[in-house]
Amino acid sequence: MRDGDEAAFTALYRRRQGGVYRFAWHMSGSAAVAEDVVQEVFLTLMREAARFDPRRGTVAGYLYGIARKHVLRVLERRSREAELAEVAATSEDVLGRVTREESIQAVRSAVLALPAHYREVVVLCELEEVDYAGAAEALGCPVGTVRSRLSRARELLAEKLAATREPARCWS
Repeated sequence: MRDGDEAAFTALYRRRQGGVYRFAWHMSGSAAVAEDVVQEVFLTLMREAARFDPRRGTVAGYLYGIARKHVLRVLERRSREAELAEVAATSEDVLGRVTREESIQAVRSAVLALPAHYREVVVLCELEEVDYAGAAEALGCPVGTVRSRLSRARELLAEKLAATREPARCWS
């Protein structure tokens, strides 16, 4: 094979490619990776056939050594990609958490900015989930008043929250 005998290379490939494939597949858990590793092993063998030294070991051992290096590179690359994906996911989690906290704070501020008679119906009906009759009883007013105050409070909250979401405008 070292002398360019194509038939010798083909015979070696047929004899050893199955074992190299199985080794790579078991190491990586991926048929696609195993196929790529087999291709890389035999391309490396063709390019660097002179590096094989029969005094140091068998052809099979040499091929498995090449396969091992390729599989380890793939696994290392996967590990780095997984770490990057984890960092990105963590960053997204942090960003999402900060955004949620900002939204919650905006709602709290908007509720606190409401006049007391609107704020109390929002707190009772929306936050504490008290029904209209219970809120009316607690506030000492008719159910219709609770409904109208709650409706107006929702409008005011929507206006306040919309104002906080509008981007700052630059005037030139």
